[in-house]
Amino acid sequence: MKFATVSKSLMLGLALLLASGAFAASKGSLQISSPTTVNGTMLKAGEYKVEWDGSGPAVELSIKQGKNVIAKVPARIVDLSNASAADAAVTRSNGDGTSSLLGVRFQGKKFALELGESSDGMQAGSSK
Repeated sequence: MKFATVSKSLMLGLALLLASGAFAASKGSLQISSPTTVNGTMLKAGEYKVEWDGSGPAVELSIKQGKNVIAKVPARIVDLSNASAADAAVTRSNGDGTSSLLGVRFQGKKFALELGESSDGMQAGSSK
């Protein structure tokens, strides 16, 4: 009888630990060094927080400054072969001199977020 109670307590504790780990992985930081367009919204240079909803691989990414959501965009979680060395905004320089955000990488993580419908952005994009 006592074994069953201990087993239930351990299972509950493990479930809570796993759940908190999953929620911790759904947010991160983003540093933009120059004005960058995301889904039609121009982001000024500065610090942003990113949060995503969904179980993956398709998620909805929210880019926040303080408590305000600045932009929302569909994204995909993609696996990386190696952990990213630093937090990074993956951008593309457009022909008109502007930049577009293609993805976000997170220091020490073996996954990244790829924005929009493109499938080649994380491999071919430049990291700033």
